[in-house]
Amino acid sequence: MISKYLVPLDEVDKVRDEHLAFLDGLAKQGKLVIAGRQTPPVGGLVMIDAETEEEARELMSGDPYLAKGLAEYTATGFRPSLGRLTDV
Repeated sequence: MISKYLVPLDEVDKVRDEHLAFLDGLAKQGKLVIAGRQTPPVGGLVMIDAETEEEARELMSGDPYLAKGLAEYTATGFRPSLGRLTDV
């Protein structure tokens, strides 16, 4: 899931702790592969272990960034074939 911030960064940062807690929940479910902010900070990337776009969107539906209208997500499927993430 690739996010694009819809509001200035200072508004996004006010909710960042909630967003990180949400991602921690995905990690505890075993669904989070990796996450981080883009450089420059115009959005982020959340790689999750999901079989379908529908499942990915359902998993991300509780993200405070999304719920509060601070960001939108684009789903991009990906199956690693080389490198450290090939077992995901």
